Amino acid sequence: MVYFKTKLFVFFTCLFLSANAFAQEGKEVIKVLFVGNSFTFYYNLPQVVEAMSEFSESTQIEARHSLVSGSTLLDHLNQDKGTKTIEILNTQSFDYVVINHHSLAALDGADTFFQTSKKMVDLIRSKNASPIFMMTWGYKSNPLMIDSISKAYNAMGSQLDVDIVPCGLLFSEARKLRPDLTLFDDDDKHPSKNATYLNGLAFYKYFTNEKTYNIPKRLSTLDPNRQKLYLLFLSQKNSVFLQNLVENLNFKTRLNK
Repeated sequence: MVYFKTKLFVFFTCLFLSANAFAQEGKEVIKVLFVGNSFTFYYNLPQVVEAMSEFSESTQIEARHSLVSGSTLLDHLNQDKGTKTIEILNTQSFDYVVINHHSLAALDGADTFFQTSKKMVDLIRSKNASPIFMMTWGYKSNPLMIDSISKAYNAMGSQLDVDIVPCGLLFSEARKLRPDLTLFDDDDKHPSKNATYLNGLAFYKYFTNEKTYNIPKRLSTLDPNRQKLYLLFLSQKNSVFLQNLVENLNFKTRLNK
C-alpha cells in the first residue's frame, strides 16, 4: 500500500512538473540587458524583474546586466571604468536593452544628456535590439529634482522615439502618498528594497502589459547550485500599495503604444 502511494505521488509530481514546463514553454521569452550603475544593481533589479516574470502568463524575461558603480553612459560607450557593455553587445544578442543614466545626467546639461543618449540608442539599434530608458529619481534630500529629470527624459524619449519607464515619477508619487515608506537605502539616493520592488513592478508592467497584483511580496531566484536564493521580502501592506501605484500610473508599454 505504501509502495502504491509512493508511486502515485511520484506520478502526480511528474505530471505537475510536466504541466508547469509546458506552460513555461508557451510563454514568449525575451532577452534583456540592463546597462548602467548602482541605481540598477542595488537589490539586484535585473534578477528581480526576471523573478517577477515567472508569474506572468505571457512573458519570460532572461536578464543580463552590465553595471558599474558611478558609471555614466559615456563610460559605457568609451569602455571606461571596467565596463563591458560594448563587448557584451558585440558578442551576444538581446531583444531589449534597459539604459540607466547617471543620476545627475539629466541635470548636467541638455545637450550632453541628449547626445550620449543618442549614441547609446544608435549603438543598441545597430545590434537589432530595442533601447529603453529608466527614468531616475530625485534624491531623498531634494525631491524637486524630479521636475527637471522628467522633462529631460520625456523630451529625449520623444526626440529619439524611445520608451521611458517612469521609475522617477513612481518614486515621487510614492513619497507624496506614503512619506513613511522607506524608499532609500542608508544614503541619500540609492533605492531600498521597497523601491527596487517598485522599479521591478514598473518593468514587469512594461514588458508584459499585465496587471501586477499577482506578484508576491517575497521574491526568490535560484543560485548556481539550483538552491533558492531570496531577493526581496516586503510586507503585505507595502507590496499592495506599490502594486496599486504602478497600476494607477498610465505609461506606454512595449505591447501597448
